[in-house]
Amino acid sequence: MTSPLPGDIFGVGQVLNNTYEIDKILGRGGTGEVYRARNKITGRLVAVKALNRQFSGNADYIELMKREDEMRSIQHPAVVRYIECSMSDADHVFLVMDYVEGPPLSDVMAERRMDPRELLIIGHGVAEGLVATHAQGIIHRDLSPDNIILRHGEPANATIIDFGIAKDTAVGARTVVGSDFAGKYEYSAPEQLEGHVDQQSDLYALGATLLAAWRGDIPFLGATPGEIIRRKQSPLDTEGVPEPLRGIIDTLTSPDPASRPASAAALVKQISAVLRPEENQQTIAEKPKRAPRRLAAIVAVALLSTFTVGWFSGGFDRFMTPPLPHADPYLLTLAFDKGADAILTGNAPDQEAETRLRETIAQALGMASSGDIALATGLPDSNWEADARGLIEQVAILENGQLTISNQTASIRGFATDIPTKAALSDALDSFAADRGWRISKALTAGPLEVSGETIQGALRDVADCGPLQIEGGNGGIFELTDKITVTGNMANSDQVGAASRILQPLIGERNLTVATQILNPELCMIRQALVSAPTNIVTLALSNGETGERNLSGVFTTGQNPVVDVLIPEQFSTSALWVMAVNPDGSVFHVVPNIYNEDNRVDQLATLDDGLHRIRALFSFSEFINDNSKLAIKVTDQDYGKSEVIAILSREPLFAGRRPTSESVASTVQALNTIIAEKPNNILGVASAIIDARR
Repeated sequence: MTSPLPGDIFGVGQVLNNTYEIDKILGRGGTGEVYRARNKITGRLVAVKALNRQFSGNADYIELMKREDEMRSIQHPAVVRYIECSMSDADHVFLVMDYVEGPPLSDVMAERRMDPRELLIIGHGVAEGLVATHAQGIIHRDLSPDNIILRHGEPANATIIDFGIAKDTAVGARTVVGSDFAGKYEYSAPEQLEGHVDQQSDLYALGATLLAAWRGDIPFLGATPGEIIRRKQSPLDTEGVPEPLRGIIDTLTSPDPASRPASAAALVKQISAVLRPEENQQTIAEKPKRAPRRLAAIVAVALLSTFTVGWFSGGFDRFMTPPLPHADPYLLTLAFDKGADAILTGNAPDQEAETRLRETIAQALGMASSGDIALATGLPDSNWEADARGLIEQVAILENGQLTISNQTASIRGFATDIPTKAALSDALDSFAADRGWRISKALTAGPLEVSGETIQGALRDVADCGPLQIEGGNGGIFELTDKITVTGNMANSDQVGAASRILQPLIGERNLTVATQILNPELCMIRQALVSAPTNIVTLALSNGETGERNLSGVFTTGQNPVVDVLIPEQFSTSALWVMAVNPDGSVFHVVPNIYNEDNRVDQLATLDDGLHRIRALFSFSEFINDNSKLAIKVTDQDYGKSEVIAILSREPLFAGRRPTSESVASTVQALNTIIAEKPNNILGVASAIIDARR
């Protein structure tokens, strides 16, 4: 269960739009949070997906939410129903949708091995949902186990969620995040890596999802983009998957889109043809189980000995020993986790070989081993046992893992403490395979298992050149191995984006890292650096269009438009002081509050209280300016193109002793700020900023 935190977007008991009362938080992600709420009118449970404040003003992320909102026209039991898109009083954009009670497929496949028929039923339901979405020209683009919920835990009630990066294929429509790649590499079709998606791309993702669910593990595609692209050109490895599931997965995941089913409707028919003949047959679980061969042999020997007691004195004992069974393929599986006994199962040619295998485990891993070994003939070659022990010694470097051997083919999955350890093992296994003539596949992940937000934040200080950088994701300040890490904020130099990735990689291992920062001009960044330690969660800036009064979430204003800026300050800071400045693209700073027309800077003198907030207008509409020319108003001209920043600073006492010059240089302002902060380090209560992007 995810516990509430003080910094959450919404609190338990909070009511949105006078309708939706938050009752619990379901999860936190890189860009926002998801809550469960109850409709106060109908009592119906809903899910609320909210964007963090910095993304609520970002046009690209707003487009993601709008994309999901446009799914409201689709009504199908296998597709989550969207209800509305709105904005909170604190300017957080949020989306309301049906609350789907049940685990995601990713959780189920991690807990247990799924039955092939269950997966066929899930595939059938998801395909029916895709029929509905594809009919509206919507391609999901991110179909994966964590985006399929089993409503009430039932495979027959599989429901597709999270259409945030879906693509509209209607003529003239544009993708939410451009034509570049969007989705998860592990489940995406080969053509999707090149930016091209169509209905067949969703079908590929469904096939990859079913394969992952059968194996109970995320597919491994490589550690570099080049390796991923190369692997995507080959069919997925479906060895061991039973028919007819294997045939359906092979068809769905063909690298050639033309070889996949022609449509989701065609897939529904294909799976229906497989499922329906079995409906009146005895299920696998109901069929009588065969006694294991070895047990049958023991029973036979026991019966024989009953009839022959006293007939032989031991001289014919060799005739009473049944021959060893022949194993093909010859198998060995080792599963281990530091801190617990290893489990060894499979085949060995004799008891002595089994003992040697277990001794190797004890020496290499430092742990005992349990599990059944069946003695059998069928050794692939005379060196097989020595090679198997060699592989056990190789994988012992992992913290946990599984080694699966079938004849002279080995599959190795596991977790290494860091990237260098993973690379060293990978190289060693490649050399082993080349020397011994084995085929070895690897699905290795590098850690550490956990990393704290404080560790990441500390490393980012070395590359933060435009104010503080924030990290999103994790749970309670801890990032586990599967958690995504998103770095947000601003930078003065695009080279710092790569530098941030390079600095963090040794610390976070192979976690999914996104550096989602925007590049600002150096003048803006100088001010931000001066205010780097100021809290950013108290004051809010809201932008709107002076002509229409409509909110402007993107900050983009074009020629002739009139940007209006409001500063929102909570009631408890009524007696605090406010300073507002605008940093222009030419490097000048224009002081807005206080100014020559109004020298007030105390919050309750600048605006009255309304519903718990002081709304202080810093830049006015032109109609307000015409009625009172002491109010400041601006209009975008061809001299203003570029990014300006409005900065609001809330302080216990007035920030400066008197008014600053109406306009001054960034360097002069920064020097004054540094002096004030050094003299009164605890004076500043909070800072908020907003970019005005003036365009043609």
